[in-house]
Amino acid sequence: MHSDGAADGVAEDGAAEDSAAQDSAAQNSAAEGVLERALGVLQCFSDDEPALSAAVIAERTGLATSTLHRLLARLTTLGLLARAPGHRYTIGVRLWELGELSPLSLRLRETALPFMLRLYEATAENVHLAVLDAPTPERATALYVGRVTGQSSIPTLSRMGGRHPLHTTGVGKALLATRDEDWLAHYFSTPLERETTHSITTEEVLRAELAVARRRGYATTREEMTLGNVSVAAALGKVAGLPPAAIGMVVRLERADERRLAALVTQSAADLTRILRETDPTE
Repeated sequence: MHSDGAADGVAEDGAAEDSAAQDSAAQNSAAEGVLERALGVLQCFSDDEPALSAAVIAERTGLATSTLHRLLARLTTLGLLARAPGHRYTIGVRLWELGELSPLSLRLRETALPFMLRLYEATAENVHLAVLDAPTPERATALYVGRVTGQSSIPTLSRMGGRHPLHTTGVGKALLATRDEDWLAHYFSTPLERETTHSITTEEVLRAELAVARRRGYATTREEMTLGNVSVAAALGKVAGLPPAAIGMVVRLERADERRLAALVTQSAADLTRILRETDPTE
């Protein structure tokens, strides 16, 4: 009898553990569902549409009206969204504050800023800092994490937090030149889109340009992203804890002195790499 009771107790304990595991899995699944819905809402916003109505967000996310309104209210209370005129929503201050805690801001951009200002003072033109954002090589882009510009600088499409193709930007080509053959093989498996009539969209020609960039230590573009612009950029060396990065300048075609610009950006890239390695927070 005692053995039967013990067996029953073990069975009951096992059933309880199974039930607890199922409850935990259900809770985790529900939490993941909420996070995915919240992220879906946040990803509706863009530089072209920084303020959106609930109706537009509902259309883009496919969420039920009642679910969406509860989610919008919660995100607003947490500061991840903010209310804007016209019954619209924008990205909230708290989300910006959290983003500024990223190593891309705290470590890379803050360290790079004096070097970027120095380049701007020497040229009065746009200075860009970008990193390789590559969930996969096929989806890789140049993510802009720093930018210095002025009233006399030629207009560009870039902005901090924005992204552009690798093959049509100076910083993008500099980043591509750091990739190995296996990575590039996957990258070239998808078509290269043309941004202007001067964009390079064939693998053979772009590979030749990357070979030149590796040999001389910097990459260039001529009207490949925006007409009238020339870009010169150099990749930073590998830095622990940071993605591949590049620094570059975009100047007017008619006053582009490639040799002078190349000397400035390559020196800045080398100096910035050295400072970042010396201040590695993991050591």
